[in-house]
Amino acid sequence: MPHSSPDLARLAMTVLQPGFDGTVPPGWLLRALSEGLGGTVLFARNLTGPAQTAELVARLREENPAVVVAADEEGGSVTRLQASTGSFWPGNRALGVVDDVERTKRIAREIGRLLATADITLDYAPVADVNANPANPVIGIRSFGPDPELVSRQTAAWVTGLQGAGVAACAKHFPGHGDTVTDSHHALPTVHASLALLRERDLPPFRAAVNAGVQAVMCGHLLVPALDPDNPATLSRKIMTGLLREELGFEGMLVTDAIEMGAVAALHPPGEIAVRALAAGADAICAGITSPDGETVRELRDAIVEAVHDGTLAEDRLAEAAARVLALAGWYAANAATRNADSGGEDGDIGLEVALAAMRVVVADGHGPCLSRPPLVVDIAPRLSRAVDPDTLTGVAGALAELLPGTTACTVTPETAEFPDLGDHGRPLVLVAHDAQRRTWVRDLLAQAVRLRPDAIVVETGLPGEPTGAVYVTTNGISRASARAVAQWLTKGQ
Repeated sequence: MPHSSPDLARLAMTVLQPGFDGTVPPGWLLRALSEGLGGTVLFARNLTGPAQTAELVARLREENPAVVVAADEEGGSVTRLQASTGSFWPGNRALGVVDDVERTKRIAREIGRLLATADITLDYAPVADVNANPANPVIGIRSFGPDPELVSRQTAAWVTGLQGAGVAACAKHFPGHGDTVTDSHHALPTVHASLALLRERDLPPFRAAVNAGVQAVMCGHLLVPALDPDNPATLSRKIMTGLLREELGFEGMLVTDAIEMGAVAALHPPGEIAVRALAAGADAICAGITSPDGETVRELRDAIVEAVHDGTLAEDRLAEAAARVLALAGWYAANAATRNADSGGEDGDIGLEVALAAMRVVVADGHGPCLSRPPLVVDIAPRLSRAVDPDTLTGVAGALAELLPGTTACTVTPETAEFPDLGDHGRPLVLVAHDAQRRTWVRDLLAQAVRLRPDAIVVETGLPGEPTGAVYVTTNGISRASARAVAQWLTKGQ
C-alpha cells in the first residue's frame, strides 16, 4: 500500500544523517529528530570532552531513542572524540606494519569502548582501502597498507574488535579509494584499474569485512570506469547494488560519503545527489555540513518525497533504505548488554605498545640517541586531508615536553616555508615532517635543515621516505600514542 505524504516525509527523514554546528544540539535538529530523523554525524567541532559528548548524545536520544549517532573514529590521524589530544591509539598504517590481528582487535575494541561510553551507534571505520598509490593525497596512513591480503585480514580484525564492543563498524570507501591521486573532498577521483585488478586488489578487503559481519559500508565518491564508466560509485546501481549487494552479499546499511564533498557536489544539486544515491542502492545519506537553520535537511527531505511522487525514486526502495537504517539501530539496541559487560576497564597501554612496535629507526652512526636536554622541535606542517580535523597535531613536541620540560616548538607551514634560527648546536633539534616523500617543499626544507644541522633528528609521521638526518624515525602515523613512542625512544634510546 502506498504511503501517505506524512509517512513518506518520515521515511525520507529516516535515511538522512546530517551534521550540525555547535556543542549543543540546535533546535532544528531536535525538531527533526522528533519528526523521525534517522541519524546524525558528530565532528570534533561538536565535542569538548567525554562528559559533554555523553550529554550531547543523551539529549539527541531524548528526541529519538533509535537515532543512529555516527562519528569518524579511525584511530591515528582521523579522530573526532580525541582531536584536541590526539588519538590514544595508532591508526591503520601502524597496525598494518605490526600486522598482529590480535593487537588490531584489541585496539579496535578500545575505540569501541570509547564510543560506547558516549552511546555512539556507528563508527565510520575502518578504512578498507588498499593504498596502492603512494601519491594518494587522502588515504595514505589511513590504510593498513598496499598489500590486499594484509589489508583484508586487518580489516576483518578491526571490524571484529569494534563490534565486539557493541558498536557498529563501517568499512569504507567502497569499491576502493586507494589507487587515486585526487582527494574526493575537492574533486572526483578516477580509479584507472582493470576489472581483473579491482577484483584482485581492491575488493578483497570489503569481502573480508562483509564476511566478518560488518554492519555498514560507506561508498566512496569515485569514478571506476571498469565497473561503471558513466556514474561515480555513489550514484551507480551497478556498483552499489550489483556488486556490493548481489555479488559480495552485503545486507547491512550502505551510507554515502558526505554529499557536500567536491567529487559529487560539482555534478548535481544536493537533493538530486540524495535521490540518485538512494535509487542506486544507498540506505543513508551523509550530509556533514548543513545550514544553521536546518534548511538543508528539509530540502533533502522534500527532494526525496517529490522524487517518490514523480516516480524518480521507487517508494519500495525508500522504504527498504529506511528499514536498513532502523535495522542498524536495532542491532545497536540489541547489543546493549555487550556494551555494559565490556565497560570494565582499559586494555593496559595497548596504544603505546603497538606504536612502539610500529616505529622504525635508522641511525646514521649506528648508535641510538639519548636526548638528555630539551630540544627545539620544528613541525613542518603541510595541510592534511580534510578528513583530518584541522586542530589535530602530530603531538611530538608535547610528548617530548612531558619528558623534557623546557622543550620548545615552532611550526613551519607552506605559507611561511622558513625555518627559525637553527644555528644553536648546543641544543638538540628535532624535525617533524609528514609525507615528505610526496611533498617537494617539505623535502627541500628538510634537506636545508640537515645541511645546517647534520645532527638533527628527523621524525616522519606519514609514509616512510628516504632516511635523512643523524636519526630518522618513522612512526607510520599520527596519534598521541605514536608521539609518546617517539618521545620514549628518543629520551631512553630503547
